[in-house]
Amino acid sequence: MNINLESLWHKVCQGLREQLNADVYARWIAVIIPKRLDPDKLILSVSNDFYQTWLEENYLPLIRESVNRIYGRDLTVQFEVTPVIMPAVSSTPSVEPSATRKPAHTKKTCGQAASSELALNPKYAFGSFVVGPSNSFAHASSLAVAQAPGKAYNPLFIYGGVGLGKTHLMQAIGHYVLTQSKAHVHYLSCEALMNEYIDSLQNRHVKQFRDKYRSTDLLLIDDIHFLTRTSALQEEFFHTFNVLYDAHKQIVMASDRPASEISGLEKRLVTRFEWGLVTELLAPDFETRMAILHSKQKTLNVALDEDILTFIALHICSNIRSLEGALLRLASYASIYQKKISMDLAESLLQSIIEQEKKEPVSINAIQRNVADYFDIRMADMTSKQRSQSVALPRQVAMYLCRSLTTASLPEIGAAFSKTHATVMHACRRINQKIINDQQVKQIITKLSKQIDEHKLSVPGK
Repeated sequence: MNINLESLWHKVCQGLREQLNADVYARWIAVIIPKRLDPDKLILSVSNDFYQTWLEENYLPLIRESVNRIYGRDLTVQFEVTPVIMPAVSSTPSVEPSATRKPAHTKKTCGQAASSELALNPKYAFGSFVVGPSNSFAHASSLAVAQAPGKAYNPLFIYGGVGLGKTHLMQAIGHYVLTQSKAHVHYLSCEALMNEYIDSLQNRHVKQFRDKYRSTDLLLIDDIHFLTRTSALQEEFFHTFNVLYDAHKQIVMASDRPASEISGLEKRLVTRFEWGLVTELLAPDFETRMAILHSKQKTLNVALDEDILTFIALHICSNIRSLEGALLRLASYASIYQKKISMDLAESLLQSIIEQEKKEPVSINAIQRNVADYFDIRMADMTSKQRSQSVALPRQVAMYLCRSLTTASLPEIGAAFSKTHATVMHACRRINQKIINDQQVKQIITKLSKQIDEHKLSVPGK
């Protein structure tokens, strides 16, 4: 095909821009510079090793497919690192524009100045955490860490399902330390940490990034399981962990599963995460659920009959977030319509939440099995490298259903299919397009979704 390098890459970028969201495109695709087009190879340039590794691990199949489709035949797509030459720094100090200048805090008094830099929710304090048998050990451990950072349990690793109080306890630790000392505290999600690390690489501020987190007194990282998204960040966090631990600085991490069950987490990190104390949050028992409802009722300034609170506590058992959501729905209705909530009205308003509560979760494995049976292919084809249409379409359908019917993240779905999360994103977009343009595919998706829902395929034993 008679097409030059610039034209080819321009068309590839147009296609990728339509498939990826704007943030992903800007962060990962827009930084690529086309370097050379050989008869059988396309050379793409990026500014550092991190970009090369991340793109090869996560976006290379998507880029290669787009390149080959536009070029008309198979090309090998290869990344090379071409370091960016930064301009010489002037001896005259530069002045940041006033709109972007950040205030410098020379000294933080009892953490008041620091707290404005943190994403801590004022509601998430120890005083508002309802303690029960399911969470008493995690609560006591968190309080001990807050009272003696770096001395009680280091690191502290809290794990448990969605909506059970992990974030509440982590932020409570942060609040307590800030109000009791002048310590430097950083609380953030692992995804925010990853984005900040990427920006530091892009802007050549890695030293500032390291100094920021390796000089903190208390590091609180939520959703630490997202660390597996990139090996480069695992490497960086490994060294940061060692520096903080050796300096007796407190590290607290939260995850939806134990460190040993986080797929893709390096063994040396698993070992370090288990050096200190590992504590689990379980679903609250009936008495704790009642106590949570009474506490939340005061916060919302609403008074419901005891039998209605009992009804909620009996029927909503999975997590605290759903419990509070149910109470909030009743309180909002009573406030808007100025109407007392009766038992019949409560049952009607909470019907959808209770029905959802009764549903057993759908597993990725069950979806794969269901789709494989429907298309009459082997389960092994779901994770194979085979790309024939007879296998590729069922695999994409299964990925789409996993994304639609489960709470699994893109990397988790990708791992289950032995693919990258970029491949899952691409599959979902392909099936979305087919649903719009192909009535047969739409009917297949509808039929499979209904079949899976009716069977209530449950998660296999962990």
